[in-house]
Amino acid sequence: MSRIPADLRYTRSHEWLRQLQDGTVEIGISDHAQEALGDLVFVELPELGRRLAAGEACAVVESVKAASDIFAPIAGTVVGTNDKLAHSPELINRDPYGGGWLMRVKPQSPEEVAALLSAKDYEAVAAER
Repeated sequence: MSRIPADLRYTRSHEWLRQLQDGTVEIGISDHAQEALGDLVFVELPELGRRLAAGEACAVVESVKAASDIFAPIAGTVVGTNDKLAHSPELINRDPYGGGWLMRVKPQSPEEVAALLSAKDYEAVAAER
């Protein structure tokens, strides 16, 4: 069974979001998603300063099985990316909720964060697949 930390918010497309102290959010893919993809071999992240619309494809992760788009859980501006993933995409497999984060975004509207799935609601979504 995949790990689903209770302090995060989630999307139906298996991204997670963590609220940071400075008002930005950290975004990654869930343990469920990385398990389904298998061993990750490449990650393409958005450029700093890119403005994202909620639901927009903004990054790509590739595994030995397939490539998968990552969708922005909320609208906002990319203020940071995890540069370690360029040389070590497997960090996502090893630590999807820690060292395997993908990007940091300054939210356009903080209310969007609250509208995402809770861990309990995401658990039901992950069980469907």
